[in-house]
Amino acid sequence: MKLNGVRVLLADDHAMVRLGFRLLLEGAGASVIGEADCGESAVRLYAESNPDVVVMDVSMPGVGGLAALERLLVWEARARVLMLSAHHDDIVPVRALKLGARGYLCKRAAPEEFLRAVGEVARDRRYLDPELAQAVALAQLSGSANPVESLTEKELAVFLKLAEGRSVNEVASDFCLSPSTVGTHLYHIKQKLNVQNAAELTLVAVRNGLIES
Repeated sequence: MKLNGVRVLLADDHAMVRLGFRLLLEGAGASVIGEADCGESAVRLYAESNPDVVVMDVSMPGVGGLAALERLLVWEARARVLMLSAHHDDIVPVRALKLGARGYLCKRAAPEEFLRAVGEVARDRRYLDPELAQAVALAQLSGSANPVESLTEKELAVFLKLAEGRSVNEVASDFCLSPSTVGTHLYHIKQKLNVQNAAELTLVAVRNGLIES
């Protein structure tokens, strides 16, 4: 697929991943006008460069992809964002699309699929990874009984960080919150997910495909 003239901002904390995306995009005629290695940088670079498409990883240091998506859309409601993830679940894609992402793609997709997704989002069309489409549709239709779905946006963001092994103080720093506020979120998360400790919290995330085992 040709992407002549499409201006792209890449947001991923792995330099080699960004390089791979850059080579694919430039080979298709697009121009990469900026690279960010965390959510905060992505929001700042968007404000400075006004790209046609933001390609952003869900899992990044700092606030993370979902929170960065939310902040970016507060800044510019018409921003066209393609979210990427290495994890194959239906919970995060549903959240991302509800927040306003134009597309969602698994990182294991073929290069041609990645370029097609960028092209569709650049045209302001929605794009969802074909492997996820059915699961996402069923989750939206059924109102999924998965307890993770009961978490608020902030609780989900905190849950993902804690499940990755971040401490309460580290998560508080990531989101510019007080440790007591994160502790309150953690209390509600444990209540909703019926878990007692950090190990059980991580296990829920692994079983839902939200983090690697």
